Amino acid sequence: MPMSNTGRRRRSTRSVAPSRTTSPSPSGRREPQPPSRLPQWKFSQVLGELPPAAEAHRDGAPRPQDDDADEISAVEFDGRGEYLAAGDNAGRVILFRMTDDDDDGDGALPRAELERADRAGAPPPRYSYATEFQSHEPEFDVMHSLEISEKIKRVRWCARPNSSLLMLAANDRTVKLWKVSEYKKAPKKGNDRSRWGGTTAALSLKEPYYSESEWAATKPRGSSGDPDERPEKGGDVGDGYSAKCRRVFGRAHEFNIHSISNNCDGETFVSADDVRINLWHLEVTSQCFNIVDTKPADMEDLVEVITTAEFHPSSCSLLAYGSSSGLVRLVDLRRSALCDYSVRIFQDRENRPQPSTFFTEIISCTTDLKFTGDGKYLLTRDYMNLKLWDLRVETSPVATYKVHEFLRPKLSELYTDDYIFDRFSCCASKDGAYFATGSYSNTFKVFSRAAAQTSGTTLEASTNPYRIQLQAPTKIPALLGNFSLGVNRKGQDGPRSDGKEEVACNMASKVKHLAWHPAENFIVCAANNSLYMYHT
Repeated sequence: MPMSNTGRRRRSTRSVAPSRTTSPSPSGRREPQPPSRLPQWKFSQVLGELPPAAEAHRDGAPRPQDDDADEISAVEFDGRGEYLAAGDNAGRVILFRMTDDDDDGDGALPRAELERADRAGAPPPRYSYATEFQSHEPEFDVMHSLEISEKIKRVRWCARPNSSLLMLAANDRTVKLWKVSEYKKAPKKGNDRSRWGGTTAALSLKEPYYSESEWAATKPRGSSGDPDERPEKGGDVGDGYSAKCRRVFGRAHEFNIHSISNNCDGETFVSADDVRINLWHLEVTSQCFNIVDTKPADMEDLVEVITTAEFHPSSCSLLAYGSSSGLVRLVDLRRSALCDYSVRIFQDRENRPQPSTFFTEIISCTTDLKFTGDGKYLLTRDYMNLKLWDLRVETSPVATYKVHEFLRPKLSELYTDDYIFDRFSCCASKDGAYFATGSYSNTFKVFSRAAAQTSGTTLEASTNPYRIQLQAPTKIPALLGNFSLGVNRKGQDGPRSDGKEEVACNMASKVKHLAWHPAENFIVCAANNSLYMYHT
């Protein structure tokens, strides 16, 4: 039975902001080349509390955290960039809306200020808290004696048929379709204050509970007895918004869901677990179609698992999915009902590490993949690298970008402490000119497709993104003893004799989730319980 979310810790928001270069998009016969230099990124805004590192004691010791319920686990822009959705470990979905700086102004700005703004170019997007609602609750699987976490694994926006917002939110076993509507209503007094700002009138949306027999007895004549087709649950979630759960897509996965992806046809989506990928229709919850099934008759014969899946942005019949072996398969749904044949198998045959060891097999696992906006390229992320593929070439990637290569000598320690199993996401700009992915030490990296160097730019998820590049190598020990290369080694007080740079790596602070604005050079990254935003 779902557990109540009452009593969860809620905090006040902090939104910090300082006082756009548009990349050329490929079009027509003459495809413009992206700029060869990486743009200069500037801090734009932070939403939510600052990470514990920013609130450390004066002696440098971080403040203890009670729990990680507020940690952000998913982030996604809608198709227009007007809204931003974030899911957290507590099963909540938080929505932010793009706002204008003069929304609260009394009138037009002076002409001098308008002229200065016109010379400086259009300001970057700014977002403010809109609303939040409880999407999933913790449950217990009686058949398998398994606790199902309420943590939001994925959030995906659906096409907007009207002014209402539609989105899919998934935890380990269930995908829900939510409809969020805005209406004019003054907030009631006495409502709780959200950690993001604004008020929340009903975070835990309550409804009468019906057993399956009671629902079958009370359902209207001629309607389905499927318990997923119960009346919409929902309510006022504060600040003039209402959220309703329109569909519940469940009981179709034996293993934990790790990916959901919307089809460009606007009617279907897929959900994927370790061995199966299911195709759903947004209007049908009673059945789904199993289009990929890799489960063997004997589970001891299982050699690889599915790790991620994504639909092509413009071809509704193409689906790509990655596996733990590092392969990425592109399937065509038009060929057969069960996509057991791949039209493309992307495998980096030229740069496979030699000799192949137990650890190199683990780090080759594809943790995330994204298509570029034009659908010509595919971006994949494994533990060490970010790779760009041309859909016409499956033997080797167009470019390989190294994210944290300095960790390669420490694979054994990473395995012992389970850091080697961390899953980092990736994102790409609309025109496919730039890419971004996360790393450790609260940093992320931005790469350019046309840049001569593949090292990219390392940015820190803070109000000063280039601070990590300005700091001299420190002698702060990492969380794992002697984990950093040459940091605080006994008998070594001076610089390393081999000439390698000393790099401190904080394994506990990591940036796993990022999203790129659909129309601007604008990145949002999730660091613990905060959202940091940057623009060019």
